[in-house]
Amino acid sequence: MANEQAQIPHTLPTLKPEKTVGLISDTHVPARARCIPKNVFQIFQDVDYIIHAGDLVELAVLDELEQLAPVLAVHGNMDGPSVSGALPKLNSLKLFDWKIGVMHDPSTALGMGKMRTLVKQNGFNVFVYGHTHNSSIKWEGRTLYINPGSPTNPEPPFLNKPTVALLKITKESITPEIVQV
Repeated sequence: MANEQAQIPHTLPTLKPEKTVGLISDTHVPARARCIPKNVFQIFQDVDYIIHAGDLVELAVLDELEQLAPVLAVHGNMDGPSVSGALPKLNSLKLFDWKIGVMHDPSTALGMGKMRTLVKQNGFNVFVYGHTHNSSIKWEGRTLYINPGSPTNPEPPFLNKPTVALLKITKESITPEIVQV
């Protein structure tokens, strides 16, 4: 009987785990749009998570998105009692050591003050918000503030295109991208 040994490689392959998070807000289905545009499903096809920053209008929007990946959501100012009763105003998700916070309308019309306070109070590295229907990426130091815009109802429509956003996250970094729908 021969003595068999398992072959163990001397060096392990270096794995770079990466997670992708799809960001969406202000879908307003069915109030201002009949449905989520099909392109959104293509853009989010390989995401690990989806964050919806409010103004869904109907909870069925979450059911559709959950066909792709787990969804974290908050309610917005246009969401009625069935949505606002089911979803919190502020929510968060932790990936690797990054903490991502989300709120529909952190008083952006009044500037960055309330957002900075929420980020500091909750230890967020990323803050996702909606309400303006206008996509935005803003870094302040190592904190990312991002608004995915709206895939159905950009404001103002003659200046802005329908958008969503993607976050590529590794243990070391976060890379945001606004994607036109």
